Amino acid sequence: MKPNVDIKALDNAHHLHPFTTHHELRETGPRVITHAEGVYIYDEDGNRILDGMAGLWCVQLGYGRQELVDVAAEAMKNLSYYNLFFQTTTPYAAKLADLISQKTPEGLDQITFASSGSEAVDSAIKLIWYYWNLKGKPEKKAIIARERAYHGSTAAAASLSGLPFMQGIFDLPLPRFHHVAPTPHYYEYAEPGESERDFAMRCAKALEDKILELGPENVAAFAGEPVMGAGGLMLPPEGYWAEVERICRKYDILLWSDEVICGFGRTGEWFGCQKYGFTPDIMTMAKGITSGYIPLSAVALSNTMAEPIINADTEMAHGFTYSGHPVAAAVALRNIELLDELDLVGEHGARTARYFQAKLKTLDDHPLVGETRGVGLLGAMELVKDKHKKERFSPDGRAGTLCRNNCFNTGVVMRAVGDTMFLCPPLVITEDEIDALFDLVRKALDKTAIELGV
Repeated sequence: MKPNVDIKALDNAHHLHPFTTHHELRETGPRVITHAEGVYIYDEDGNRILDGMAGLWCVQLGYGRQELVDVAAEAMKNLSYYNLFFQTTTPYAAKLADLISQKTPEGLDQITFASSGSEAVDSAIKLIWYYWNLKGKPEKKAIIARERAYHGSTAAAASLSGLPFMQGIFDLPLPRFHHVAPTPHYYEYAEPGESERDFAMRCAKALEDKILELGPENVAAFAGEPVMGAGGLMLPPEGYWAEVERICRKYDILLWSDEVICGFGRTGEWFGCQKYGFTPDIMTMAKGITSGYIPLSAVALSNTMAEPIINADTEMAHGFTYSGHPVAAAVALRNIELLDELDLVGEHGARTARYFQAKLKTLDDHPLVGETRGVGLLGAMELVKDKHKKERFSPDGRAGTLCRNNCFNTGVVMRAVGDTMFLCPPLVITEDEIDALFDLVRKALDKTAIELGV
């Protein structure tokens, strides 16, 4: 690149950003991130910013991990690219499929690859429909998800997601996708005096009611994130997943765990379904699979679901140019090995998570914070005007936007959805860095409180 190039000007002239109101961005220009190391990112003005969101829920091992750089370079020299079409494979893809099968719940041993979470979700949708066709039940096509769920942004993945702002402007959702409420978020949707378990049963019953409304013979699968991520970081209420699994088994409906955010140690187990004690028929995964160093995603199928696909006489006419890319697979292999070697999905990771969750709870005393909640290295806080009444600020999202901006200006990344603030730091974060993280978060909350007149 030529020296002294105005990156902001180039970006404004040519770059359409994801999830952006473009005229607003072009009035101010983007923040230019130039480099990163460990848990910190740096902008073009030299500001050091603690990344409390692990990039986009994905940088498990932190930035600049030399082991991943080295293995990518070695793989690129050895086999820069080859595809998995035409009955070929590579050592990287075969070894990665084997390693993932060792980490997934017992029986989920069949793996196929893509390049993003959204591609994995699209793949899962097609494989679910293909499975029921092979089983002689082509009428089973409806897929049920939850309101406020996030499953990606392609046409099919956005249709599966339960976020209307992603759908209407694109004439979505597509047919065959259905959503249920209440969303299993106890803080916001529980009735006064309702126990967490009773609320969980009510949410699960809403799924059963939807299945009966559509007809079990027409329902192919239920899809859910173990912890609902981008829609509001909502933890499942007690007993929810066990009851959902019971319902799916009762009506012969595939249970799909979308692990794009929850996978690879984020909740304290390798996958969120293991954390919450349910066994899906199909899993989608991405993000932490390579710590975000290079695009890769995967779908894991149970042996039961894979058996008719493996034995079918028809060609499974699905896949991508970059499915199981050798360089991406090499990085994923070393990434998963390092998660093991550093004990990040073991006792060391559990100690870090306990410390993180304890520090998160210290924010309960802040006048803006109506609730904190979290699991593993995921955390959220609800910004409210009145703690006791759970009254929000008006308009919705104002407090969250102010807080997000104050976070950046204070030197920490925290994400806002509406007036819910998220934290999701790299798994390698130290206790000292967690102390620094929450000191910065509190400062940002203090600044936001002043601006809101609290």
